[in-house]
Amino acid sequence: MMNFRPDQIAEELYDFNRKLGSGLQSMSEVGEISTGVTPYDVVYEEDNLRLVRYKADEGTKQNKVPMLIVYALVNRPYMADIQENRSTVKGLLDSGQDVYLIDWGFPDRCDRFLTLDDYINGYINRCVDVIRKESGQDAINLLGICQGGAFSLCYSAMHPHKVKNLVTMVTPVDFKTEDNMLSKWVQDVDIDLCVDTLGNIPGDMLNLTFLQQKPYQLTGQKYLSLVDILDNPSALKNFLRMEKWIFDSPDQAGEAYRQFVKDFFQHNKLVEGGLKIGDHEVDLKNTTMPILNVYADQDHLVPPDASKALAKLTGSKDYTEFNFAGGHIGIYVSGKAQKTVPPTIGEWLDKRS
Repeated sequence: MMNFRPDQIAEELYDFNRKLGSGLQSMSEVGEISTGVTPYDVVYEEDNLRLVRYKADEGTKQNKVPMLIVYALVNRPYMADIQENRSTVKGLLDSGQDVYLIDWGFPDRCDRFLTLDDYINGYINRCVDVIRKESGQDAINLLGICQGGAFSLCYSAMHPHKVKNLVTMVTPVDFKTEDNMLSKWVQDVDIDLCVDTLGNIPGDMLNLTFLQQKPYQLTGQKYLSLVDILDNPSALKNFLRMEKWIFDSPDQAGEAYRQFVKDFFQHNKLVEGGLKIGDHEVDLKNTTMPILNVYADQDHLVPPDASKALAKLTGSKDYTEFNFAGGHIGIYVSGKAQKTVPPTIGEWLDKRS
C-alpha cells in the first residue's frame, strides 16, 4: 500500500495546475500546424490526385532512376514528411534519391464506384508513365508504404517491365497471420452490406477502429501525458502535428474498399492466389525485380510475419529484408528511424540503379 503525505499531494496538484496554466498560453501561441515540410512541385493532377516531386537541396547528387512513393489510401501521406527533423522524404532526398509521391487527396461522392483497378492500373500506372517520360527512364523505383505497399506489389506483378526496383515498407502480404488483430476483427463483417448502405466508407469510422486496437494508450493515456509537455511549446506542437494527422482521415471509395477488405483481408488472395484486378491476374511470382522489404518488429497494425511472408511468394532472386526496431509510426518519425531507414533504402537502391 502506498502512503502519500499531504505536502506531496499539494505539490503535485500545484505542479499540475502550473502546467495547465502554461499550456493555455502555449496553445494560444502554437500557430498553424503544418502538413508536410519539404518543398515540392506538382507535376501531374487527375481528379483528386496530385503527383508531386520533392525538391532536393541544391548540389545534392541524385539517383538517375526516380522513386515513386505510393502511400495508403486510409491516411494522409504527409506522415512521411511530418516535420523538419522527422521526415522520411527528406532522408531519402539526402540519400540521393529523386523522390515523387502520390497524394490521393480526399475521395468524394463522385468516387463511390472507383475500383482497385482504377487505383492501380489507372492512377498509379499513369503516374508511373508521367515519371518515366519526364526522366527518360524505361523503369522507375517504387516505394510502397503499408496499404500502398500492397498496391505496389500488385502493380509490380502486373507491370514488371516498368519497375526497376521495389521497396515495400510496413507492407501487409499475408493478411491472416495469427497476431493480426485487425484481420480477426473484420473476418465476419458483412462488407457488402456496409458499402451498399454507406457508399463511401467514412474516414472517422475507420480511424476509430484503428484507435481501438490500443484503446487506453491511444485514447486516454496520451492525453493524460499531454499535461507534462504543455509548458514545452516545441513538444506541444509536435504532439498536435501528430494529432492532426491521426484525425485527418480521408473517406474510402466504396467499391475499392469492398474489394480490398474481401480479397485481401477476408480471402487472403495475395497469398492464396486468385486475386484479379481488372483484366489482370496478380501473381507475386511475377515480381522478379530486386526487392527490399522493410518491416517494424513492434508493428501492431502490420505484424512482422505479415510482411515477411513475401520472401516465399516473390519471384525475385534479389530479395532483402530490413528489420526496424520500432513500431508502425515510429518507422517514419523516430530519431532512430531517420538515422537508419532512409539511408538503408538509398544505399540499397544506388547499388541496383
